[in-house]
Amino acid sequence: MFGNDLNKLKKAIDILDFRYLKFKVSKCALHGHSVFVRLNNTMLGVRCVVCGAAPIATSIANVLIKYVPDYKSKKIYELSARGAFYEFLNKNVENIVFSEYMDDVSPGNSKDGVLCQDVQHLTFDDGEFDICTSTEVFEHVPDDLKGLKEIFRVLRDNGLFIFTVPLNEVEKTVERAMIKEGEIVHLLDPEYHDDSIRGVGKVLVFRDYGRDIVKKLQTIGFSNVDIVNETDCAGFGYSKKVIVAQKSIKSPAK
Repeated sequence: MFGNDLNKLKKAIDILDFRYLKFKVSKCALHGHSVFVRLNNTMLGVRCVVCGAAPIATSIANVLIKYVPDYKSKKIYELSARGAFYEFLNKNVENIVFSEYMDDVSPGNSKDGVLCQDVQHLTFDDGEFDICTSTEVFEHVPDDLKGLKEIFRVLRDNGLFIFTVPLNEVEKTVERAMIKEGEIVHLLDPEYHDDSIRGVGKVLVFRDYGRDIVKKLQTIGFSNVDIVNETDCAGFGYSKKVIVAQKSIKSPAK
């Protein structure tokens, strides 16, 4: 635990820009009253000092609580097994399933107690979950349409998919890369994100989402698709868009 805290401290020092350093007392959506620190002039530079949550985690937690006040009694699938939002769900939800995608583990199997799943080929039964959640995952999925259809499949009727992706203020999604004949083909200069499993700059971004993600979800069969603009609860003015899509009883996945 102490070693983990040292790693977090090192990361905080690495991104610290004293020009923007500021503390605020506020309420964290994940656990209650807290203190937030702004380490630099980016959204990811804002953190709850108690749980480490950035505005992405607090925003999706706020939306989950607003849309499903009785979320604690629901069966939830979260596409991660790490981070502040994972810790929040693991503490508060009794019937919860977590997973990670691991290159060296077959979907449905586990490694070090963590279930491996490929969202393009989930091993769960149809209609198994009331709610599915994910944060910043689908931009890294080679075939996001397959992944979204799988989420739709494993949701129960009227179930909700609550998730975040980097969402630009443009109409059309821009595809950055694709898989062709088993090889990655780059359509634009490669862009990579950090990952606590694979390391810094190791996870390829396949697309930059635009507002047409709503139409893509509706085409699959989701209804009542909302894009909720959540302002960070720390009060520093950053905001994160959270997408909420409901599985309609009468709309089968195509």
